[in-house]
Amino acid sequence: MSKAVHVTDDELMKKIESGAPLVVDCWAPWCGPCKMIGPIVEELAGEYDGKVEFTKLNVDEHQKVAGQNGVTSIPTLLFYNGGKRVDAMIGAVPKSMLEAKVKSVFNL
Repeated sequence: MSKAVHVTDDELMKKIESGAPLVVDCWAPWCGPCKMIGPIVEELAGEYDGKVEFTKLNVDEHQKVAGQNGVTSIPTLLFYNGGKRVDAMIGAVPKSMLEAKVKSVFNL
């Protein structure tokens, strides 16, 4: 079972440029809501292994991509497909809402 991959700004840019379906969890270790959604992101990473890649970007340590995407609140989930940002979701949401967003964004 796959897990969400922790990435740096540079690693994330390479993944975005690959064009593959990608979800980026912008988070920080001190963020309570981030701790709530983290396990959901991990579950979905396993459930959608081979279809969508899930990554985690610590915005305290890696600020470039977050800044380029106007991330001012965390958690923020960024959705990329074909090398472009196609959607975003802000805040801790239930698994059903996040899964519905993944399905609709990536036509699964």
